[in-house]
Amino acid sequence: MKQIVPILFLFACSLLGLHAQEAGEANYDESKIPPYTLPALLETANGQKVTTVQQWEQTRRPELLSIFAGQVYGKLPADKVDVSYKKLDDNHSALDGSATRKQIEITFTRNGVERKALLLMYLPNHIKTKVPVFLHFNFQGNQTVSADPDIIPSQYSDLPRGNQASRWPLEKIIDAGYGLATVHYFDFFPDSKDRYAESILALFGYPSEGDIPADGGQAIAAWAWGYSRVLDYLETDRQVDASKIILMGHSRLGKTSLWAGATDPRFAIVISNESGCGGAALSRRQVGETVNRINNVFPHWFCKNFRRYNKKENELPVDQHELLALIAPRPLYVASAEEDRWSDPKGEFLSAAYAGEVYKLYGMKGLETTTMPTVNTPVVNRIAYHNRTGVHDVTDFDWENYIRFADKWLK
Repeated sequence: MKQIVPILFLFACSLLGLHAQEAGEANYDESKIPPYTLPALLETANGQKVTTVQQWEQTRRPELLSIFAGQVYGKLPADKVDVSYKKLDDNHSALDGSATRKQIEITFTRNGVERKALLLMYLPNHIKTKVPVFLHFNFQGNQTVSADPDIIPSQYSDLPRGNQASRWPLEKIIDAGYGLATVHYFDFFPDSKDRYAESILALFGYPSEGDIPADGGQAIAAWAWGYSRVLDYLETDRQVDASKIILMGHSRLGKTSLWAGATDPRFAIVISNESGCGGAALSRRQVGETVNRINNVFPHWFCKNFRRYNKKENELPVDQHELLALIAPRPLYVASAEEDRWSDPKGEFLSAAYAGEVYKLYGMKGLETTTMPTVNTPVVNRIAYHNRTGVHDVTDFDWENYIRFADKWLK
């Protein structure tokens, strides 16, 4: 029988309560940031300057991707996994007739090991052509994104319907002409250092942490793998424009969306909502959550090699502006919240600003400034950024700006 995650644990995860035990030690004083020099984004490992798209795509980008895979996020085996899809629901009268609701059971099988994920989708009925879709995993179970009584509860959650509906403005998304696809992220790796055996890593012969090599992927790699596998399904759905999938993630899933977007170029737009350390924020600033804290509190997220840089951020061969640059030339949106100091809004902004060097190679505008914008004033080019009022959350303000950004580049 599958273990149901305790409600209090899930609430703690969603509110980043697990961080609290060390948050009091965190630095939020700009004057106390230790001196640092960022790795050169447009310089190859042998010191050659990168001045063309060809050099970037053929040499520097593969170098950076390899370093991030080996030292930060980890690699997953490329072994083939058998996949099957079972349609459990296809209701064309959802949300008072404005949407079609689909629920798809995705089954992964390899070497006698089986894992399942439950995909929930809403697609707008007023669009008669293929629709672009926001793909955004949820934290507390599919049934928590809406009070819709016909949503099948996720396998690892017993939380009530609509528990996080404020983060999922379905009508707003549907009215704007977009679909929404979501999966409970536990379906790919239950978010605990003690639950490797239940994750998709078992498909590859990694049922425990001890089985995973130093550069092997763990939870974030598994969640990123899941994002790509859901995209595989979306490519088969005749109502979906799979060339216009907007990948979105909040918090730890914001870290995941950036890594998934870097490794899978099929995603048309990548959005990171308050992703912080190991996401959009520059590691070397050591503001709020640090490499040391995140590796100690969540040892199952990154690869084991990342632990080498605990309290040694300046020895990292990469920093997060280089991760964001791997999204180029696709549109990228990085967002922060003013009161979410743990995620270092300025560090997220600077990372996005410095990533613009690569967008310039493509003749595109990045943020075009290193001056932090005023609160609730988005900067929108091929790279976009905003820092809204409020706390660590996903709000209507965020969604409204993500929809405008998608309109700008996809419609």
